[in-house]
Amino acid sequence: MTHDVKESFSGGAPPAPAALAAKVRTLAPSMTRSMQRVAEAVAGDPAGCAALTVTGLAELTGTSEATVVRTARLLGYPGYRDLRLALAGLAAQQQSGRAPAVTADIAVDDPIADVVAKLAYDEQQTLADTAAALDTVQLGTAVGALAGARRIDIYGVGASSLVGQDLAQKLLRIGLIAHAHTDPHLAVTNAVQLRSGDAAVAITHSGSTGDVIEPLRVAFDRGATTIAITGRPDGPISQYADHVLTTSTARESELRPAAMSSRTSQLLVVDCLFIGIAQRTYETAAPALSASYEALAHRHNPRTR
Repeated sequence: MTHDVKESFSGGAPPAPAALAAKVRTLAPSMTRSMQRVAEAVAGDPAGCAALTVTGLAELTGTSEATVVRTARLLGYPGYRDLRLALAGLAAQQQSGRAPAVTADIAVDDPIADVVAKLAYDEQQTLADTAAALDTVQLGTAVGALAGARRIDIYGVGASSLVGQDLAQKLLRIGLIAHAHTDPHLAVTNAVQLRSGDAAVAITHSGSTGDVIEPLRVAFDRGATTIAITGRPDGPISQYADHVLTTSTARESELRPAAMSSRTSQLLVVDCLFIGIAQRTYETAAPALSASYEALAHRHNPRTR
């Protein structure tokens, strides 16, 4: 299933000029292709686009004036005039030569102190972008499905498999039956056993990982409630997901592949799911969590045993 882009201005203060690129990265995957062209143009050349009328920008991007206005509103601006003002402010900042205090671009010769600062900044932006884009209605419904599931299967490969294992161990500690499957063959053979009342969670940044899509499709066909955690809500994975939770699509670089940034946003979504489930099942979750702490206490302080 896919989700329609909301094209109306949500109200409140428009985003600061410096936040424009982050908004484009987060929302572009859910935009129509024509809106993507507008968003990419304004993020890539703020000075040039700030000088254009709504008609000029529509002609530059091969779209319509209505598309330009809808894109501006989706990015958080009441209208195109407000977007132009933000672009002019961003262009002035860039032309003054004043770089941001910290950038997310890491060079091969950066001192380690700069690497720490840049990574911390990028992690912060990734978390903020994910929180801003996360559909809390979808999140709440997913929490309800997982909290009441007889059994939960979790699928992920590569970096996403680490996130899946984190979710599984969290759920196990509050008394839920959850298994993270990293072997694609075992994932499919386990998915075959699912039925209505069970749940399956697929974690894939790209939304097109075949080894994750296949078991989710099987779980979907078997009647289980299916949840996708992905950076591409319009990707193939969404066809077999009852609920889609969108993560930030942070920029990829040579020294920092997408797997690192995507894992940060995925872990935030996992934590949101876990806390929501723990709230829903508190009467059983709290004693189960206490029991798990007690069972492991002697491993943290062997002399007490």
